[in-house]
Amino acid sequence: MLKNIIGLTAVTILLLAGCTSKGDDNVEKQTKTEVTEEAVEKDLQPKEEQQVQKGELLQAVEEKDVQKVKEILARSNATINETNDKKETPLLIATHENDIEIAKLLIDAGADINQQDAIQDSAYLYAGAQGKTEILRYMMEHAKPNQQVRNRFGGNALIPAAEKGHLDNVRLLLTDEQVDIDHQNDYGYTALIEAVALTDGSKVYQEIVQELMDAGVNQNLRDRYGKTALDYAKEQGYRKMIEILN
Repeated sequence: MLKNIIGLTAVTILLLAGCTSKGDDNVEKQTKTEVTEEAVEKDLQPKEEQQVQKGELLQAVEEKDVQKVKEILARSNATINETNDKKETPLLIATHENDIEIAKLLIDAGADINQQDAIQDSAYLYAGAQGKTEILRYMMEHAKPNQQVRNRFGGNALIPAAEKGHLDNVRLLLTDEQVDIDHQNDYGYTALIEAVALTDGSKVYQEIVQELMDAGVNQNLRDRYGKTALDYAKEQGYRKMIEILN
């Protein structure tokens, strides 16, 4: 009898242990499921947007870190036209370096192509003056140049483009009907006068003079010294230019 009681007790204990074990497994599974669901739900919730630090975009552009620039521009609180101590914007810095990819990203994001720095350069004016043709073209196609914004000499983008021999830029700028082809800067110089008076009269400048003449420039305009482009061509003995201007 005692043996039977002991046997039954042992069986009861084993059964209870099995139930407890299964119960623990169920609790563990339930706990794991709850944790997983909580993690998924948390993942689906909108994450707090990381704040863009002052100067962060400028630094990324200076370092030519394309991926970083993209990440910053994707944030709604990015200050796209922030400036450094020279009042240079990220776009102007990219234009200085002829960093076409970053410049395009900034333009697409709405960067101001007309904002000027401490020496009155804007990204548009600088691109025109310094032969950054691809950036200039992209600006003209995807933004709106302000033709009332002048450089520190009172000129537009066309005048220095002509004086510096950037033939492709001259051709490009001449396609913009808003560009004043006869604009005179603080010295009274037009693009035509500078292409003659301030150059060596070489072939590229002869081509620029021809492009300007074909565009219908007023060759009779005089600078503040009372001289026309033809006067300068004669003074400097630029025979080919004299032929074009006559």
